[in-house]
Amino acid sequence: MSEFRCSAASEARTESLAGSASTVSAFLLLEHPGPWGVNALRDARLPDGVGEELRAHAQAAGVRLLLIRRPGRTPTTAGEPERSTRRIFAVHARAPYSWTETARLGDPREVLDLDLAALRAGRSLGLEAHGEPVFAVCTHGRHDACCAERGRPVAAALARALPEHTWEVSHLGGDRFAANMLVAPDGFYYGRLDPESAVAVARARVAGELELDHLRGRSCYPMPVQAAEIALRRHLGLSTPGGIRLAARVQTGDARSSGLVTDATFAHDGQGYVVRVRSTHSVPVALTCRAVRDQVALQHEIESIERV
Repeated sequence: MSEFRCSAASEARTESLAGSASTVSAFLLLEHPGPWGVNALRDARLPDGVGEELRAHAQAAGVRLLLIRRPGRTPTTAGEPERSTRRIFAVHARAPYSWTETARLGDPREVLDLDLAALRAGRSLGLEAHGEPVFAVCTHGRHDACCAERGRPVAAALARALPEHTWEVSHLGGDRFAANMLVAPDGFYYGRLDPESAVAVARARVAGELELDHLRGRSCYPMPVQAAEIALRRHLGLSTPGGIRLAARVQTGDARSSGLVTDATFAHDGQGYVVRVRSTHSVPVALTCRAVRDQVALQHEIESIERV
């Protein structure tokens, strides 16, 4: 009997990607070449106690702190700094004003001096502006086998195509959608990538285009709004990262019963659109390879798209 893989089971269920991204409006990406262990900040070989301090500092500010490394975990390569310095990316991912700043740190403890609450609020940390997209592929195999098996080939392909843009990243969420990728600064989550589709997504983004087929959602929005945005983009044929803005959302009902109904109002080109989404719980399933019990997940149905 073959070993269970959550990503294969999700594909077999034909589970939709739309509206499945983690809800995060700011990220702090900290370079740590690895290994990461099961829980990256707890188990990575950081100085004693620093991982927990970093976790608490980021959590208090409402910022998602993730570890990153260059694909392959090779020693210093041409053009890269010595590993006595660590690259960081501070990402404000709230639409429509997303941005990234970067710096090199000599000690991970320097993160504790950063005003991460300001980052979440959209205020500059005074670091160097970073105008290029960052492609962070989850390869955290100690957290979930699918992330290694599907993520590492994707990260390797991206590193060959766009080496300066590409990083491996610790647990993003949604292991069953591996291979997963975060695109900064937009906060777009992509899933079910293979090497070919990942390179296509990345090249499109560098060219100012947005690929929708593998898009899980924009992380600054709640999951039903993520699904609504993707549906509206398909409806309007929008192929750029910008172009629409969330103006309002109203929610009624309950996902555990008849459904959580979300009316998401977006503005586009001087026109308003209301997308109605009904979100319900799936039947309990194993959501990760390491799951010890079945859990429900949100599933979304687009009920209507109307101009207002």
